[in-house]
This record gives sequence, structure tokens and C-alpha cells, in this order.
Amino acid sequence: MEKMNQAFEKVKMLVRMEVEDEEQGAATVESSSFTFMDDFNRDCTLSTKQRFYGFAICFSAGLACVLLSMLVFFNPVKFGITFTFGNLLSLGSTAFLIGPKRQVSMMLDPVRIYATALYLASIIIALFCALYVHNKLLTLLAIILEFGALIWYSLSYIPFARAMVSKTMLACFDTEF
Repeated sequence: MEKMNQAFEKVKMLVRMEVEDEEQGAATVESSSFTFMDDFNRDCTLSTKQRFYGFAICFSAGLACVLLSMLVFFNPVKFGITFTFGNLLSLGSTAFLIGPKRQVSMMLDPVRIYATALYLASIIIALFCALYVHNKLLTLLAIILEFGALIWYSLSYIPFARAMVSKTMLACFDTEF
């Protein structure tokens, strides 16, 4: 049990939960002009245990949707909707750990703003093709774009990963000898 508590404290330090909790406890309401995210963060205070439960449930549901989408792979409309919903749930699960305000600020960080924009645009395109256009080929292409954008977005959180993948891809597809 002691090792579990130590690991739990390390994870809390990793996602800076203690800092957020202290800031929320020490913050006083000085003005009535709060942004939407400040109001949302202030009203939705969760304990550390509740955050981990929320993350686990949301991530598991997202993973289940992505895996279940493979069952309807040959129906691109159902596949597109299920796959996209699973991705959104998985993406939203991290907001339980670090908070929605920090999640949005990390997504809009200059390092990953283009990856975020590409990922969100690919989600919108995939849903548009699946729900409105009903074209199987366009939906399948949009899902491939979404999957590639998800990988590129995920790589933006790993230092130097995108540079390494770019150099590897250039080396693989270089036609000059």
C-alpha cells in the first residue's frame, strides 16, 4: 500500500495537481469578470481520486469506441462516427487529469497549434463526410486523414518526435541516391 501511495504522489506531481489545488484554494474572488474557463475550473473541482476515475472511465469508453469501430469498418459512415467519437472521448479524458483550462492552453501552445488545428479540422471533415455527404470513399479518406492527424498531434507531446519522424520519412522516400 505504501508503494501505491508513493506512485500516486509521483503521478500527482507529474500532472501538477497539487499546484492547481493550491492555486484554487488560495484564489480569492476579486472581480466579477472571469472567463468561461476560469468559471468552469472553479465550479468543477474534483478530488484526485475522482480525476483518476474520470480519466479511466472516459479513456476506457474512448478506447472501446475505437475498438468497436473496427467491427463496422466496411460501413464507413458508422465507422467514421464511432471512430471519431472514440477519439474525442480519449482526448477529453486527459482534461480530467490536468483540467480543461490547462488542456486547452496546451493544445493552443505554439509548438502544437498546427497539429491541433489539423486534428480538429480532420475530425470535422470526417464527421461532415460521414453524416452529410454519405460518400463511403470520402469518409474513408477523411478517417485516414484523421488517423494521421491524431498520430501527428500525439507526437507533438513527445520532445523531438515529430522531427525524428519527418527525417525518417524523408530518408525512406528519398529518390536520390
